[in-house]
Amino acid sequence: MSKKKTDLVLENVRIEAVAAEGKALAHVDGQVVFVEFAVPGDVVDVRIFKKKKNYMEGFTVRMVEPSPHRLKPFCPHFGFCGGCKWQPLPYPMQLEAKRQQVWDQLVRLGHLDVPEIRPTLPSEREQYYRNKLEFTASDKRWIYKDEDPDALSESEKMGLGFHVGKFFDKVLDIKDCHLQKEPSNAIRLFIKQYCIEHGYEFFNIRENRGFFRNMFVRTTESGNVMLILCFFHEDEPRRTALLDAVAGRFPEITSLYYVVNTKLNDSISDQTCILYKGEDAIYEEMEGLRFKIGPKSFYQTNTLQAYRLYSVARDFAGLKGDETVYDLYTGTGTIAQFVASRAKKVIGIEYVPEAIEDARTNAEANGIENCTFFAGDMKDVLNDDFIQENGRPDVIILDPPRAGIHPDVAEVILRAAPDRMVYVSCNPASQARDLAILCRDYTITAVQPVDMFPHTQHVENVCALVRKNTSEL
Repeated sequence: MSKKKTDLVLENVRIEAVAAEGKALAHVDGQVVFVEFAVPGDVVDVRIFKKKKNYMEGFTVRMVEPSPHRLKPFCPHFGFCGGCKWQPLPYPMQLEAKRQQVWDQLVRLGHLDVPEIRPTLPSEREQYYRNKLEFTASDKRWIYKDEDPDALSESEKMGLGFHVGKFFDKVLDIKDCHLQKEPSNAIRLFIKQYCIEHGYEFFNIRENRGFFRNMFVRTTESGNVMLILCFFHEDEPRRTALLDAVAGRFPEITSLYYVVNTKLNDSISDQTCILYKGEDAIYEEMEGLRFKIGPKSFYQTNTLQAYRLYSVARDFAGLKGDETVYDLYTGTGTIAQFVASRAKKVIGIEYVPEAIEDARTNAEANGIENCTFFAGDMKDVLNDDFIQENGRPDVIILDPPRAGIHPDVAEVILRAAPDRMVYVSCNPASQARDLAILCRDYTITAVQPVDMFPHTQHVENVCALVRKNTSEL
């Protein structure tokens, strides 16, 4: 065994369990080893690429004995694409691993007092469950080891797909993605071929040059399709030709947008989305409610599972019909309107002004008159004066971004002293940190993990809280 870290290979390592961040866990000579793309029960040789005092990280270089649990990955891009890393792991084991992840963050690391954590709520679909995907164009795609870069033409080096993990400037060309239903794959493949045949420059991420940059596809359960094409600079003849070609080939696209984004990152949240053809939005329905989704709207990316997630949140809220509910980080007001029929009034607050505009439009279209929405930074909007003006909340529902809530927001919530709270989180680690503050005055009465993203390590978690010295749910 060489002393050089990069040459360190551990032989016959037996994988014991699933660990954080989608890795698997083993122990070698008393030291923890994290291994990518491994399954409990595998016996593998592991090349170490990171060696720390308390742990090592590596990847499999030889499968000595596959686990009896191991499944054959269904996607040809497995092992290179950064998504769906748990494909070899049976779905029931994925669900239990996510439940364990929640326990680790809330109890083992967060030291919170929680009731028994419920089994993870499974996703109705394990494939083709996403309603939104972003694909990046690159003039220097990821080159496989069995390919000779010098033998590839410039067009063969172009890729349209996902970023490769740990390489900001590498894009894996995607042939067939199992995350979003058609026509998502067909649209992407057509656009790539059209651009190559007509000499369109794909973007160079490292040097920030090129024409065609990235694209977004949004779909709904009812068959609506929104396509957003992003260009690095304006070239009206070529832009128009591509948009017309796509619209002609895919008449099912109901909303066609484009963006000219000259920034150094691909985000379009601060960009102007220009409607080229079709309707200005697509629509999703949930329990008789209709929600407008614009090019920059936030909507849970697993539509069917979002309904189950919101149902859990509503059940945890324990509404009887006479409550004032605050829905913090309301997005387009989906949860607010979902619970409105069981509350006296609902106050929604969200940072993105466009999302609040959609929320108001949705509420009006759905005939909901007891929801009021406010736009602004949560820590600036939610203060003692706001609560005095709008009424003390009986119930607060929180669904913040991954970073969680600002400490000032937590203090305002504690002063508002709602009887019950429901905390929905996509990051149990930040959720545990915030709950440690809230639990000064509250007791956690229920914990429900929800799987929004099968074959990934990500888990949504819902906690019910009741103010101490009040009757519990």
